[in-house]
Amino acid sequence: MYKRLYELREYNDLYQKDIAKVIGISQQTYSQWENGTKIIPLKHLNTLCNYYKVSMDYVLGLSDIKYYESDLKNLNKKTIGNNIRNLRNKYKLTMRDLAKELNTTSSTISGYENAKTLIITAFAYQLCKKYKISLDDLVGRKKGD
Repeated sequence: MYKRLYELREYNDLYQKDIAKVIGISQQTYSQWENGTKIIPLKHLNTLCNYYKVSMDYVLGLSDIKYYESDLKNLNKKTIGNNIRNLRNKYKLTMRDLAKELNTTSSTISGYENAKTLIITAFAYQLCKKYKISLDDLVGRKKGD
């Protein structure tokens, strides 16, 4: 999943410290994302994708389509929560069902759907893989959809 972080950075002839500065984090934190020891938070993934002008799906290996026509300055928890609710309803899942799939609690799912908290990247990735949806769609990055 994180191989593409390295590839994008190398392709653009940048150092980890350069990208860390763009995102506003330490070089050590970025290194952990790039080598897969920590998962990149969605808000930072969004910033990185905007910088490189690539899709989230590409970075996470959900798609081989690299370049992207849209970006989103800030992720909107309400939009993401509505999209999670719509996905859950489409597949006739209760919050408990979805929580069980993600190995979390119903209150966590409720927090996402009610825009109290931003879904973590690992859970968003799991949803996208299982239900064959775009992460860019889930977080509202695509224009005109």
